[in-house]
Amino acid sequence: MSAIEFSFEQRLALASTLPSHWYTDPSFLEQEKEKVFARTWQLVGRVEQAAAPGDYFTATIGDEPVVIVRGADEKLRAMSNVCRHRAGPVTIGQGKCNVFQCRYHGWSYALDGRLLGTPEFDGVECFSKEANRLPEFKVDVWGPLVFVNLDSDCAPLSETLEDLPARLADRDLASMRLAARKDWYIDCNWKVYVDNYLEGYHIPIVHPSLMRELDYARYRTETRRFYSIQHSPIKRVDAGRLRLSEDEAKNEAQFFWIFPNLMLNVYPDNYSTNLIVPLGAERTLTVFEWYFRDPELPEVQEKIRSTIEFSDEIQIEDIQICEAVQRGLRSRTYTSGRYSVKRENGVHHFHGLLAKFFFEG
Repeated sequence: MSAIEFSFEQRLALASTLPSHWYTDPSFLEQEKEKVFARTWQLVGRVEQAAAPGDYFTATIGDEPVVIVRGADEKLRAMSNVCRHRAGPVTIGQGKCNVFQCRYHGWSYALDGRLLGTPEFDGVECFSKEANRLPEFKVDVWGPLVFVNLDSDCAPLSETLEDLPARLADRDLASMRLAARKDWYIDCNWKVYVDNYLEGYHIPIVHPSLMRELDYARYRTETRRFYSIQHSPIKRVDAGRLRLSEDEAKNEAQFFWIFPNLMLNVYPDNYSTNLIVPLGAERTLTVFEWYFRDPELPEVQEKIRSTIEFSDEIQIEDIQICEAVQRGLRSRTYTSGRYSVKRENGVHHFHGLLAKFFFEG
């Protein structure tokens, strides 16, 4: 077998998990950047970050620097954040401007990517400004969220999301605003973290507090083409950490995963996103963002505080087990395992999509 060969078994009851070297080999991550991350819709930010003409923010997809900007024509664009001269950054961070000016030699670009100025460049032959505009990438939005795809031949975002927006229409996510953000750095491969997210099998052992909140017996995972949903009925109300009213508790928590690295955790009164960013073969950044209605209200701020406190407790437990699993994946005695048919269909679905992107193009 080559470094990436893996015979994926569609039948869950017969299937084996990914080989351990898929989680430990640095060269494998480099292939993932091209085969997976450069060919999928990646969450890069929020519409409010580029709401008015001139508003911009930056992001990185794999190793690709990107700037997202609202043009003078009010069109949202995603462009390369690499100067066409000698690869300096066209801009940094986020802000508002009328023209981008490279931070290296001062080349300037219009908000639509046209090259405007090339200081002290007289005498250069066979050079065309039009041929040196900033390359554009595909950009799309879903509600308040902005996505970019580096693949110029990609299918629209709606094909990835399928019926997901309709499923969440009654939750009115657009009415919620960003309330808090937290970054977590974890010593594990990004897929270890995703695997862990995609199953509730570990909840009774790893998350005793969460176990008391959720009706584990009715916990189930539904898979679609490019996403999956974990349905988690809420068991407790007054005494529970989730602090829900009777009406709210009638709803279930829903944990959505969108291939390959985005989680959307939807509760009756709030939602959060988790973006999983590989920093190395065994190093991962997980970006948490929480959204609430009227986050400035004192009573909502208390809800935000308690929600994040509970989330942190669960996250710390997840980090501890994920880092332990990463160490186990380096063992000479372990190569792969088997799936629980009842509890790990979501993990199997994820592994199947990875195999598809690697071997079917």
